[in-house]
Amino acid sequence: MKAAVIVFPGSNCDRDMLVGIEHSLGTAPEMVWHKETELPDVDFIAVPGGFSYGDYLRCGAMSAHSPIMREVVKKAEQGVRVLGVCNGFQILTEAGLLPGVLMRNAKLRFICKDVNLKVENADTAFTNKYSAGQTIRIPVAHHDGNFFADDETLAAIEGNGQVAFRYCDEAGNVTDEANINGSRNNIAGIFNENKNVLGMMPHPERLVDAQLGGTDGKPMFDALVEALS
Repeated sequence: MKAAVIVFPGSNCDRDMLVGIEHSLGTAPEMVWHKETELPDVDFIAVPGGFSYGDYLRCGAMSAHSPIMREVVKKAEQGVRVLGVCNGFQILTEAGLLPGVLMRNAKLRFICKDVNLKVENADTAFTNKYSAGQTIRIPVAHHDGNFFADDETLAAIEGNGQVAFRYCDEAGNVTDEANINGSRNNIAGIFNENKNVLGMMPHPERLVDAQLGGTDGKPMFDALVEALS
């Protein structure tokens, strides 16, 4: 598998993503500056978190118009796997690759902690190393992770199996109390209709080694390497 990580001004999780991918792939992905107009020949593109452009205007809105994003959209439409984490999730919605928007957290506070996620769809190249219904622990660090979609869009997302992860409690119960940021239907991550694009607020790249405090993020990168190699 050949992989690339997009680097925007202000990104602070691009190196974490490099390490996360390298841990499973065995080689480092290519780092691609946002002003580039062409992507290398890759099977997987990561759009990392990290307050691109200082989150000015609206999270992800400016980065979505970076020159390289035209190529990311083109590759995604050709079926290349694309993962957006945190700010990357916001960028993918702003670029039109994923439905819905990410709004301010319900209590208007920055949230930085480990959360529990229920795996909703384990039948994709991103998630097939997990089991449907499995509870995993992944850290979050965001101020604008409140996923919103109108009723019609939300019904389509649910009906098409596009929900990847929901916030839940330690026992796997999807409750209002476990919904850390007010997201509709406790949604923490979604796919596009073709399931080759995934956006999620939690950071799987931060839990790929026991020395980091856990390995619940590593199966995602292992699954991608197995599917695309």
